[in-house]
Amino acid sequence: MGKDFYLTKDGLRKLKKEYQSLKKFRFSKINGEIPKILHSEDVNPEYLSFREDLSLIENRIQEIENILKNVKIINPPPKSKQNVVDLGTKVTVEIDGEVDEFEIVGTLEANPILGKISNESPIGKALLGHQVGDEIIISSPIKVVYKIKKIKYLTS
Repeated sequence: MGKDFYLTKDGLRKLKKEYQSLKKFRFSKINGEIPKILHSEDVNPEYLSFREDLSLIENRIQEIENILKNVKIINPPPKSKQNVVDLGTKVTVEIDGEVDEFEIVGTLEANPILGKISNESPIGKALLGHQVGDEIIISSPIKVVYKIKKIKYLTS
């Protein structure tokens, strides 16, 4: 059994869309005009480029197929457990008087610029299982205290 990949419903929809696009692109590439292998006595650079492109497409298709076989959808927990930070939580924290908000997602959807942090990142991992009012100390080069102010689960 492979590694579990946690995705939101939206993340899964986007991945399936990418998968279908890649399969169509691969089909059009294979059924299009394939460059000749030899160009005079040397291997044709266009052919080498074609093979490399096809290889990259095939690798990504296989990667997505593996993810789809091992995907776990992030769903909100029962109401009684929605006071604890878990996957799918939008958590508001206070750091040195500044307020910030993170959404805890799986590694495939993590995008810190958009406020989406992985459950496997140091901050995400440290926040999991905590409640409003808890203070979490994260020590990377410097010690930072995160105080949980609010927990919200998204219904997607």
